[in-house]
Amino acid sequence: MTRPDVPLAGVIGNPIGHSRSPLMHKYWLQRYDLLGDYVRLQVAERDLESVVRTLPRMGFVGANVTIPHKTAVLKIADFISDRATLIGAANTLIFREDGIIHADNTDGYGFMTNVRNGAPDWDPKSGPAVVLGAGGAARAIIVALADAGVPQILLANRTRNKAEALRAEFGQRITVVDWVQAGNVLEEAVILINTTSLGMTGQPELRVPLDGLRPGTVVTDIVYTPLQTGLLQKAAAMGCVTVDGLGMLLHQGVPGFERWFGQRPEVDEALRAAVLA
Repeated sequence: MTRPDVPLAGVIGNPIGHSRSPLMHKYWLQRYDLLGDYVRLQVAERDLESVVRTLPRMGFVGANVTIPHKTAVLKIADFISDRATLIGAANTLIFREDGIIHADNTDGYGFMTNVRNGAPDWDPKSGPAVVLGAGGAARAIIVALADAGVPQILLANRTRNKAEALRAEFGQRITVVDWVQAGNVLEEAVILINTTSLGMTGQPELRVPLDGLRPGTVVTDIVYTPLQTGLLQKAAAMGCVTVDGLGMLLHQGVPGFERWFGQRPEVDEALRAAVLA
C-alpha cells in the first residue's frame, strides 16, 4: 500500500452532520499549507467494519470516531494503544502504510490540556473531582483524572448501575453517588465536570442543584453548543473558575492531525474563532 498524493482523513459517526471537526482540520490544513482533506462520514453500525477496512484503500490515512462507534472500533483495529484499551474506547484511528489499523484515545489528553490551560491554578491532587455522567467521555476523563493524581472521584449518573460498572472497572478511587444526591457532594469538589449531554442545544438542562459550589471551584462542561452552557453561566456567577468544552475538542484533535499530516498543529484563538464561525 502506498500513501496517496492527497491524504484524506475524516470523522465517523451516526449522526455526524453536527460535527465541527472538519472546520478544525480544514483550518489547520490551510494554515500550514498542507495537501489533504477531512470529511464527515455518516456510517451505520452494521456498516462500520466494512467502511473502516475500505477507507485505507480509498486514500484515507486515518479517522476520528465519535458516537456511537467508539467502543465498536476496538473490535476492528489490528493494534490498540494501552490508553484506548484501559478506557475501553477509541476516538482516533491511524491507517499505516502496511494496512494495519491502529486505534488510540486522545479524549483524556484533550480534556486535561483544556482544563490546565483554562484553570492553570488547579492542582489535581488537592481534592476530589465530581463527575456527572458515565458514558464514553466519562471513561476517558476518569482515566485522565486518576493518572493526574486526583485522590477521589465522586461519580453520579442518571442510571446508577452504569456508574457502578465504572467503579467496578476502574477501582476504589471512584465513589458512586445517587443522581438525586449529586448536588450534596459539590462542597467537597475541587473540580466539577459535566460529561453528559444535558445543557446542550436541543437537550434538557442540567438540573443538579449548584448551591454547594464554592468560589474558586473549577467547573467545566464538555458540551460546547452553546459555548456557555447554563452550568457554566451559573458557576461563573458564583465565583467559580469555568472552562468551556470547545478546548477539549480542539486539543483532542492535535495528536491525530500530527500523525495523519505530519505537522503538529497549534490550538489558539484563531482556531477557536474558525470552529465557532
